[in-house]
Amino acid sequence: MTTTRFFVYGSLSEGMVHFSKIQNFIVSSQPAALCATAYRLKVGFPVLIDSGTDLIAGQFVELKSSEILLSLLDEFFGFNPQNPQKSLCFREERDITLAGERAEKAWVYFLNPQKLPSTATLIPGGDWQKSMREHPALTLRLTEKQKSYISKLGGSSGRDIIPIDLQLYRELMNLELIVDKGRRLALSKLGYEVYRYLS
Repeated sequence: MTTTRFFVYGSLSEGMVHFSKIQNFIVSSQPAALCATAYRLKVGFPVLIDSGTDLIAGQFVELKSSEILLSLLDEFFGFNPQNPQKSLCFREERDITLAGERAEKAWVYFLNPQKLPSTATLIPGGDWQKSMREHPALTLRLTEKQKSYISKLGGSSGRDIIPIDLQLYRELMNLELIVDKGRRLALSKLGYEVYRYLS
């Protein structure tokens, strides 16, 4: 069986919201690190920029090779192999440090620096795990009712009117997750980002 090696961190890590996307394909996994710079998005998850000297912790995973899986991961991270410079993220092969300082090559998704939002904050020392323990991601702080409404709104055609109670309306407006367009509600930019992490 052939495998493809990835360095995963953030939402794809075990116990995080998107781990299920790769869970059934994992052949082996072990702690690893690489040098980069980590930022925290407003939604609460980290992204890496391919520069800097912070040692970023993550997992070195070997996944069952599959063109479909690779295409799905590329799509999830907004990487277009035909037009990488305009992609949200780049997929680059890098040296990853494993236990005992052994180096292995693995694919890593780095955020395109031109797409780094102004609301992103630098994670000192690159310790995204500590940052998330101290300040959980927005998706982890939402109630089931809030998540359900965001999922309904995100999955609607845009013309659908989805009823909402006043209390939930206030909560989601205060979190800047929805915008009131007069006769209907829509997800804000942050709301769409949350929806992406929930789906």
